Amino acid sequence: MFKIGLTGGIASGKSTVLTYFKDKGIPCIDADIVAREVVEPGTEGLQAIVDTFGSNVLHDDGTLNREALGAIVFHNEEKRQLLNGCLKIHIRNRILELTSQYEKANTPVLIYDIPLLIEGEWYAMMDEVWLVYVNERTQIERLMSRNGYTKEDALARINSQMRLDDKRSYADVIIDNNGTPFDLTAQLNTIWGERIESVLQK
Repeated sequence: MFKIGLTGGIASGKSTVLTYFKDKGIPCIDADIVAREVVEPGTEGLQAIVDTFGSNVLHDDGTLNREALGAIVFHNEEKRQLLNGCLKIHIRNRILELTSQYEKANTPVLIYDIPLLIEGEWYAMMDEVWLVYVNERTQIERLMSRNGYTKEDALARINSQMRLDDKRSYADVIIDNNGTPFDLTAQLNTIWGERIESVLQK
């Protein structure tokens, strides 16, 4: 099974790239979906959060109150690391479990959408790492126009992540998304022809 780790940054266009390959039938493991699964009521992940942050991060029905938890961790790096520590092993185990299911089904190509692909060292288990790249100016402009952020808000969110320029050295394929949607699709068509079709034909 050909494993592709897809990474990018906020407002880089990673979701657009992922949609292109999903529309062509390539399955994906989405770490954000996994992260929601592992904190559903009754899970060890949710219990770990309650043990660390208290029951005030729960709704009355026992589900996770994401707003309450977000208010605690968003501006506090130490608390954010605590949260990551609570969930890391549960997310990892679930992703490995899903990987095993795809391998048993003889899936030829699998994409991993993992925000902390580099930081969490997931890149080590990939056959290739693909980076959706934009320069910082483009990131700022897109965030300001898409989300209505001020320049300072946009920069704060960009700076809370690993810089895209620092991710370049890990990437086997760099998808440049500084241009138009047409430019992006043309690149993806090329990547599909050069890197995916041959694997699917085996």
